[in-house]
Amino acid sequence: MFITYAIVAALMSAVLLASAGAKFTRPKRLVDQMSTLGLPYGVLPFLGVAQIAGAGGLVVGLWWGPLGIAAAVALTLYFIGAVATHLRANDYKGAPPAAVLAAVAIALIALRSSTL
Repeated sequence: MFITYAIVAALMSAVLLASAGAKFTRPKRLVDQMSTLGLPYGVLPFLGVAQIAGAGGLVVGLWWGPLGIAAAVALTLYFIGAVATHLRANDYKGAPPAAVLAAVAIALIALRSSTL
């Protein structure tokens, strides 16, 4: 199970870092999506930092299990919030990717918990 956690955590971290990079570079697509969701542009750096922290926590969680679990719990809450935000704005195209990432974060909780 640890190897599975390591692989999934590495993949999730790569996705999170790519997404965080977009939050800092602010491509037009992302800016338009934030406008659709009713979020101010000033929140983007905070979302990016949260994703970087989550990625870092998952990676450090390879050595210190409780931190990996805490990072996965925080990411679960982050992506549940993203799903709720998309649904609140009637953005039904944006909700499924966030839901998948929430499910992956939940799987990471289970995977890391089973290896403590």
